[in-house]
Amino acid sequence: MLGNNIKELRKSKRMTQRDLAEAMNVSQQTVGAWETERAIPGADTLSELADYFNVTTDYLLGRDGKEENSTDTKDLSEIMDSIMTYNGKELNQHDKDVVEGLISAYLNNKE
Repeated sequence: MLGNNIKELRKSKRMTQRDLAEAMNVSQQTVGAWETERAIPGADTLSELADYFNVTTDYLLGRDGKEENSTDTKDLSEIMDSIMTYNGKELNQHDKDVVEGLISAYLNNKE
């Protein structure tokens, strides 16, 4: 995903691998390795690439922020309501309440 995103962004700017290599102060072979995912840019270079192309590092990495945010905003009780089984065994409401209570107690004591 990362390699393809770098390649697509480079092409959208009508750049060659050599052009991008010069802009990033790396060799053309390095850019080629990124695009074929034989090598992965380090954190600093990844950040520089994101800045250069005016995108986020999450975009470069192929992460969809929408999915992460929707999970983050779910309340524990909503998640527990959607759980139907554990290890193939069906959970009844009492079981769900116990699990939710344990998780809640753990999180409250952690703070």
